[in-house]
Amino acid sequence: MVLRVLPRKAWRTWRDWRRADDLQVPVSSTAVEDASRRFLLYGVLPLWVVPGLADWWMHRRTRIEHTSGTKESAVHALMMTEAGIPVVMGLLARVNPLVLTVMGGAALAHGATAVYDVSLAVGEREVRPIEQHVHSFLEVLPLTALAFTACLHADQVRSTLRGGPGAQDWRLLPKDHPLPAAYLAGLAGVIVAGVVVPYTEELLRCLRASAREAGPR
Repeated sequence: MVLRVLPRKAWRTWRDWRRADDLQVPVSSTAVEDASRRFLLYGVLPLWVVPGLADWWMHRRTRIEHTSGTKESAVHALMMTEAGIPVVMGLLARVNPLVLTVMGGAALAHGATAVYDVSLAVGEREVRPIEQHVHSFLEVLPLTALAFTACLHADQVRSTLRGGPGAQDWRLLPKDHPLPAAYLAGLAGVIVAGVVVPYTEELLRCLRASAREAGPR
């Protein structure tokens, strides 16, 4: 029902991207490909939220709004964008050299931004060992997701290494078998509740604190 309120063009686009049969991920299969796909979809991606929430709590405990403030919170938003774009592409689009290249570039950018984030934080607020340990999970998970995706699409990795000579290698295309809509909706709910909401709250809290501190004295 919700999709029917979309503009006609948007509805046609969604319908075209959902035209094929959904990807089936057998629950009981012990085949390596099925097990790897299950672990990626139901392990790595949803559990990514856990260290993200833990990190948000560490920021709140050390009163980020009164220390590194909006600057660090904006860096967190940047890192979520760097992680979010390739995740969305991997979930919705056919994995090809374009998608793999974006994933690899985003993973490198995320790692570099994470280094800057820590260097910014340690000069402004207390960063305890437990928070740095949480950071280690957040830094390695994008690489883990990329590694599993690469293993599941070894033919596309080979094509990427050869420069993507195919006509469709550098186009954003729908999956031959899209992920089930129920799975996508559930994962989106987890991400909104566990990432978007808390980190939006953090940014707003920092902005309010900054406005108060910049106000008349």
